[in-house]
Amino acid sequence: MDSILHFFMNHFWWIVPLAVIVSIAIKDIFFNRAHTIKHNFPVVGHLRYLLEKIGPEMRQYIVANNREELPFNRSQRSWIYASSKRENNYQGFGTDQDQNAAGHIFINPAMFPFGLKPGHPNIEDPAFVPCAKVIGLANKRKKPFRPYSIVNISAMSYGSLSSKAVESMNKGALKAGCYHNTGEGGLAPYHSFGADVVFQVGTGYFGVRDELGNFSMEKMEALVKKNTFVKAIEFKLSQGAKPGKGGVLPAAKITPEVAEIRQVQMGKDVISPACHSAFGNVPEMMDFIEKVADRTGLPVGIKSAVGKLEMWEELADLMAERGTGPDFITIDGGEGGTGAAPPAFADHVSLPFAYAFSKIYKVFAERGLSDRIVFIASGKLGFPAKALTAFAMGADIINVAREAMMSIGCIQAQVCHTNRCPAGVATQNKWLAAGVDVTLKSERCYNYIKTLRKELLEITHACGYEHPCQMTMRDVDLSMGDNNMTIKLRDSYKYDKVKVNFTSMQDIKDCHYLGGPAIAKKKEGQLV
Repeated sequence: MDSILHFFMNHFWWIVPLAVIVSIAIKDIFFNRAHTIKHNFPVVGHLRYLLEKIGPEMRQYIVANNREELPFNRSQRSWIYASSKRENNYQGFGTDQDQNAAGHIFINPAMFPFGLKPGHPNIEDPAFVPCAKVIGLANKRKKPFRPYSIVNISAMSYGSLSSKAVESMNKGALKAGCYHNTGEGGLAPYHSFGADVVFQVGTGYFGVRDELGNFSMEKMEALVKKNTFVKAIEFKLSQGAKPGKGGVLPAAKITPEVAEIRQVQMGKDVISPACHSAFGNVPEMMDFIEKVADRTGLPVGIKSAVGKLEMWEELADLMAERGTGPDFITIDGGEGGTGAAPPAFADHVSLPFAYAFSKIYKVFAERGLSDRIVFIASGKLGFPAKALTAFAMGADIINVAREAMMSIGCIQAQVCHTNRCPAGVATQNKWLAAGVDVTLKSERCYNYIKTLRKELLEITHACGYEHPCQMTMRDVDLSMGDNNMTIKLRDSYKYDKVKVNFTSMQDIKDCHYLGGPAIAKKKEGQLV
């Protein structure tokens, strides 16, 4: 017995591994029925599944070049990370992009850029750039709202994102002066640190629903009255990732707090209906918008992906006829998506942003309605050139979602739907979420938004304008690819943007509807 034990101890280093290998082989050959590869090639077959599992990471960090990944390539992610950390976000030795590739954006600079005169608001703050329009003013709402920032945080719900991620974004938004859209998951304590908030209402009416899951006007009034930082209400008709299909929050992500906020049960997937129960057609929706605006006093808008145009045309015709309608319209491109979506919907249902926005803007511009609506654009626009292209097409504001996630640490692991986000951003796992340092990440969110606004202004000034709203369809060219020629946006999309009523940045700064950090100044009597 002693000799056997002595032998085992002396040869432990190879006996144990051999036993493990033999055990795996026996299991693969005699008990495995699910995987043919493992059965036919015991032990070695496991390497195939290991490589498959780590394949995305290997391609992301080793195989793919700087410009070929989707949805965001390495160069785009690096720019966000560097901007959020206040590191050097420049590049040397010229561009590595193929400028002859079809769709490449060229912004046309002026011979003489716009010069800032002494006392100009952008001398004091190079990132000061509010919205050129006031939301709700055209429809004479009781509480019109001019967003302090043209770059804002798009709709991402608490539940889909962790509490620390939402808190980081809200505190970053407060410092940057931008608004924070709640997403359809209701108003959480983590949205409530002082930033301006756009309260989104989806088909599940989370946070403002009655016992049967229907919309409750009384709860909406109470929420707005209690939370004065809510500046506007957005009804989500659909979103770019899954238009025509309700949102899904897996049961694994539903904590007691999430269940309480959403007024749903624990232990069950929360599946939002595909349709609203409060209205079922365009006239009913318009009547409903007016009721909500009247009862709350706030501007009310809609968010939607785009496909068929018939109902958009009906909406525009009724707005022209009645003189009422949504105060803002958020167009979500089909390339969007921060949570879970069926691949068929994410890949094929609804138009990408550029096609979607151009079609909808033309519908309202042709009827003389563009000055009554604040157009909000969403869909991978969190980069200077893409954002300015959206402004040239008629957007008044851009919303950023995944870009904001990356500013607080998202690494594009693309496991948002599994509750295993390694960065602690899109998960309710307490251990993973604990890695998000709110103080640090909120500062990074602020830095990213501020940097994006600053660079937007710098390019705007290079084009000879004071504000991005002055960009036109003639200020941006698109490469046509193989013939090495370019075409202007107006020729590509067949319309001209309607001129925005803009006077000066100083007039915007003095506007008493201005939100963001200006609220404190108003109380001190510094704004007229």
